[in-house]
Amino acid sequence: MTNVTWLEIPLVEWIGYLASVVVLISLSLSSLVKLRIFNLFGSALFSFYGFYIEALPVGIMNLVIVFFNIYYLRFLLFKKETLDVTVANETDAFLKKFLAYHQKDIGRFFPDFNMADKREKHVLLALRDMNVAGVFITTKSEAGVSEILLDYVTPQYRDYKTGKFLLQKFNEEFIEQEVRSLKCYTSNENHMKYLEKIGFHKGNETNSYALAID
Repeated sequence: MTNVTWLEIPLVEWIGYLASVVVLISLSLSSLVKLRIFNLFGSALFSFYGFYIEALPVGIMNLVIVFFNIYYLRFLLFKKETLDVTVANETDAFLKKFLAYHQKDIGRFFPDFNMADKREKHVLLALRDMNVAGVFITTKSEAGVSEILLDYVTPQYRDYKTGKFLLQKFNEEFIEQEVRSLKCYTSNENHMKYLEKIGFHKGNETNSYALAID
């Protein structure tokens, strides 16, 4: 492999560069699961690179990191979590502090969100192992439609599980409130992918997404 070159650089060196890039990307990810997956791939490449060029400390250290990543991925992917929700009031002090703390990140997905919106609201806090994973705020039903004002999940829990759980948990409650569909407006590509992942479809209005409640 050392005799194979591309742009006059040995192929094995390109593997080292690729490993560096993958590890760097892993450190930029907020999702622990994605971080571990990318880091596993990067450390595996580094381990191969280290053993191939006979740099045993590099090869052995990264091989150990591979096993660490496998161990923690197994824990993250297969551990049993307790998911729950609690109803909150929009005037709750904790809710205000939570929103203020995550204001910048919330602004990335819901730039127009304003808690001062005068419409009557329904506020839910999503809990995972009793840690607050996110906030779900909708308007009260109007003509069978409830608008999602905020569906925010903190970065460490941003794996779709929280959003799906909230929708399943409150399906019956939405029906009792005569909500026939949920709608949401967004122009953020990541948020669009998230909505589609949990079952929403593009609506008739610009940047709108809808989900039928049944």
